[in-house]
Amino acid sequence: MARDRHSGNSGGELGRFLRARRTRVTPADVGLPAGTGLRRTPGLRREELATIAGISVDYYARLERGTETRPSPSVIDALARALRLKEAEYRHLRELATGTDRPATGPAAVPTRSVPDGISLLLETMRPSPVYVVGRTFGLLTANPGGLRLFAGVEDWPSEQRNLARYVFLHPAARDLFDDWNAPAHSCVAWLRGLVGIEPDAPDLTGLVDELLCKSPEFARLWDRYDVEGSTHGRRIFHHPDVGDLTLGFRGMTLNGTSGQHLVAFYAEPDTPDHDAMTLLDKAAQERSSATPETVA
Repeated sequence: MARDRHSGNSGGELGRFLRARRTRVTPADVGLPAGTGLRRTPGLRREELATIAGISVDYYARLERGTETRPSPSVIDALARALRLKEAEYRHLRELATGTDRPATGPAAVPTRSVPDGISLLLETMRPSPVYVVGRTFGLLTANPGGLRLFAGVEDWPSEQRNLARYVFLHPAARDLFDDWNAPAHSCVAWLRGLVGIEPDAPDLTGLVDELLCKSPEFARLWDRYDVEGSTHGRRIFHHPDVGDLTLGFRGMTLNGTSGQHLVAFYAEPDTPDHDAMTLLDKAAQERSSATPETVA
């Protein structure tokens, strides 16, 4: 079952993360000779990583198997250095190690889909910039007209199905819309991977991840890489059916006081072709929607 690829206790998740990262580090990356003959293990062998980290091979093997679940802070630091982890990856490793000590608290609550008071009005005042709010699993909660229409075709789905991770991997228009489809695809998977590592049984996560693992080979391939660092700002190039090509900057911001909701705003410099295209997109979107920002129930 797809669920087997992400469910289980956080000790097991710690082992999955270590294995995935170990296969991404080559001997050359850490100054080891490549040796002769064909290596059966991609990346480093267990004994190589253990030696670099300064821990016993048996202890490291227990970490990967999930039978040892309480590495000390010094061991976590040593593993992070040996695996050449980036800041977000290091933070995730620490969270996984800490999570093994947390008592079971029963079923997790499903986060609310209601946005704070005033957010929809704020999105309207930000036009013509496309702006929207997503929940922690990328469910589209509210958007101004341009924010909804930016993802061409998502408005044709029922409101409860509108999810930007689902759109990127399953909507037929997504591949044509994004100039570099891999960028949003990687960000979506990395964010979800990080969440599931900490809350493997959260119902809002498991349902979506199971669906995407079953329906999208690309999602499954990226899922197995166990990346946990997505992009919260940058630039996206769109090939939009309403206005043609446009390049927009974007920035995501956490909405304080919510259960993981994020506001994402796209923008363009004034008096540029991209700003003109963005304004046309807003007008085209207005013709498709009512005068108020659409809220997804």
